[in-house]
Amino acid sequence: MSISSPLLPAMKDAIPTIRLHLWLETGQGLFFGLGRALLLAKIDQYGSLQKAADSLGMSYRAAWGKIKKTEEILGMKLIAPGACKREGYRLTEQGREVMDKFIVWFEMVEQEALKAAQKNLPWKVQDFSRDPVTPSPDKNRRP
Repeated sequence: MSISSPLLPAMKDAIPTIRLHLWLETGQGLFFGLGRALLLAKIDQYGSLQKAADSLGMSYRAAWGKIKKTEEILGMKLIAPGACKREGYRLTEQGREVMDKFIVWFEMVEQEALKAAQKNLPWKVQDFSRDPVTPSPDKNRRP
């Protein structure tokens, strides 16, 4: 739908991108969101909390604190040390399941938000994965 009105700015060729901030919290505070899912994905990719933190522009201490807070609230370990001290960290089965299920849920919510925006807003809109500035992630690979 395209509406021509002096109240609406001319968008020309610009297509707005939907961005969502979704997280889960308890009375103890935020315990899981896209940032933590990305942190787990990077730990899985690199096998290192330090490299995962660096790739996301955060300190080791901040990354460690986020993981520990989530583990405390959930009552389960998300990461575990490798077989020897030099092997870094790996995701536990529970950590992988929490990450995977959150990402699936996030993508479902994003698609529903996109449908609602396309139906109700006067502009053509796109989801984040189709943003031309950001390459679309390989759906078979974790973010």
